Amino acid sequence: MLFPTEFLSHHGRIFPAWGIEESRRYTRALTRKHYENFLVASPLVPKSLRQDYCNVYAFCRWADDLSDESGDSRTSLDLLDWWWTQLREMARGHAFHPVYVALGDTVSRHELPISDFEDLIRAFVRDQTVRRYRTFEALLGYCRFSANPVGRLVLRLHGCQDDTLFALSDSICTALQIANHCQDVARDWRIGRVYVPLDVLQAHGCSLDRLARDVAAGKASPQCREALRDLTRRAASLFRRGIPLAGRCGGRLGFEVEMFARAGMTVLAKIAKRDCDTIASRPDIGKLDLAWLALATAFRRLARPATEAPEAHGMDA
Repeated sequence: MLFPTEFLSHHGRIFPAWGIEESRRYTRALTRKHYENFLVASPLVPKSLRQDYCNVYAFCRWADDLSDESGDSRTSLDLLDWWWTQLREMARGHAFHPVYVALGDTVSRHELPISDFEDLIRAFVRDQTVRRYRTFEALLGYCRFSANPVGRLVLRLHGCQDDTLFALSDSICTALQIANHCQDVARDWRIGRVYVPLDVLQAHGCSLDRLARDVAAGKASPQCREALRDLTRRAASLFRRGIPLAGRCGGRLGFEVEMFARAGMTVLAKIAKRDCDTIASRPDIGKLDLAWLALATAFRRLARPATEAPEAHGMDA
């Protein structure tokens, strides 16, 4: 199984079309190989949808790696433009890349809008052209492309077309994205990006120069920690807004939504436990964390009346 950059080195950009079964095997293998804060195609997902989850994830993984792994913005933009062209070709029924061969089947059967995938590519293009976000509202605008389409696609795979549920999903996905940005302050700085909004940094006396010194020293200053504390609280507020989605969905999908949300909440809790210094060490979600989250979520759902929405416990970062 070849990761995106290895795949391109081996195959180039033009090659014979892959078959549907080998394409499905490729997206499944790619999904299994990558670390995330949550299981992408876990046993919570109905067996009939697991391949579809892998196909959507593989699209996102490829776009992410094309954006970040080349080491050069011009090359990344060229690769993303190629990836976008392949998406349009898939929509016309001319897929040959394994991800698009597999994804085309998913898009066709579930009638998924191409616009959701286009929005995700737009976010990766923006990563190459926008390195700072002046305000929190501007960051939310970025999340509208980088995170929210994923949640909407998951709901669509389950047959949901409800705008109210999409709005709740958007809150959870944006919160997950912001939690990830809080995890990756040092990594993002090293590749030239700052996702902590400048107005949040400035409100706590943290300049970009101060952030640069913190990353160089390998430890967050009090000003940086307060800015991250502010940002994690905003993420927690978004989780509180979106968590009722789990109760509205019910069944396996509700369990899955609650697991996604609580994985993000756990990241916020781990950040708070480090006194919001994610420069010194990056908090991750491990297999034991996921196992405990699954047990705790199952217990809460069994103990909770079916009509009661889940509460957002432990979210004061």
